[in-house]
Amino acid sequence: MLIVICLFGKEGIGKKEFAKAFAKKILCLGDIEEKACKSCIEFDSNNNPDFLILEPENNVIKIEQIRTLMAKSIEKPIIGKRKVYIIDEADFMTREAQNSLLKTLEEPPEYLVIILIVKNESQILTTIKSRCTKIAFKPIEDNILKKYLEQKYSFNNLDEDRIKSFDGSIGIALKWKEKEELYKQIEDFFYTIEIKDKIELLNNQNPIYKNKDDIMDILTYMNTLFLKKIKHEGENHELIAKNIECIEILENTKKRLNSNGNFDMCIDSMLLHLHDTLFDKE
Repeated sequence: MLIVICLFGKEGIGKKEFAKAFAKKILCLGDIEEKACKSCIEFDSNNNPDFLILEPENNVIKIEQIRTLMAKSIEKPIIGKRKVYIIDEADFMTREAQNSLLKTLEEPPEYLVIILIVKNESQILTTIKSRCTKIAFKPIEDNILKKYLEQKYSFNNLDEDRIKSFDGSIGIALKWKEKEELYKQIEDFFYTIEIKDKIELLNNQNPIYKNKDDIMDILTYMNTLFLKKIKHEGENHELIAKNIECIEILENTKKRLNSNGNFDMCIDSMLLHLHDTLFDKE
């Protein structure tokens, strides 16, 4: 009997690790007491022939990738009685790719288990979701996340605002740690905007221009800084409104960049709009 499982929830909250652990358990032969079985040994060394992970290429999963995967699915298991295929970021499948997957779900090999890992459930065809057992992953509670990061990854001095900026995601936290120095530069720039004139603001040596490859992470981090300011504005509705408008400016910049807008022009426009919004300059 075919088993299809859909794990959905925001990025970085453990869906992929859970999927891999679940796959290993399904494939485990469990026939040797207190010792790893052949399936588990080969799984841990990434050599289990009954297990595959399909991932996007250039942020898309095309029909050719699904066809190749499904062609392999008709080959019977080599080690045990099951084959497990994980489709990571399955919401990146094109409609054609999803329709190709659907054909396999309609006439599946009985030994196959498919695990879909999804961030945006609305991008998956209803006809696929109707065949899935869905498991929702929720953001990790702040106190649990803080303890885990301190014990597992040696995070230090995590205050309440920093923890909240991770939004319950281990992945976001690790990305922040990896780019901690960059984010410190962004903070320094962010909190000195008010003493800069527009010429200084558009200097191509500022960290926003210098880190083009990280721009989406930078803009997201700047959003968290504006949210932090909103939290500390108290009852000052005028300043809160300005900070909300700044967040909208950042989100619009993301959209323009995702639509292949010119990088320098998008950043120039964003910084000038932020400057004018915060300080009422025309």
